[in-house]
Amino acid sequence: MPCNCGGGSPHATIVYQLNLPDGTIRRYVTYQEAVDANQRAGGTGTITAVSNQ
Repeated sequence: MPCNCGGGSPHATIVYQLNLPDGTIRRYVTYQEAVDANQRAGGTGTITAVSNQ
């Protein structure tokens, strides 16, 4: 019997990207991790939610 595993494309995962003024880009699994990293870097970065496909 064939597998009925749902098929289709895998679901996109949302990650939080921290963009620092010096051009550094870091990605985190949770928003809180991105906030904490931003604070450690001086609080001058921006955080955006991005799809990780």
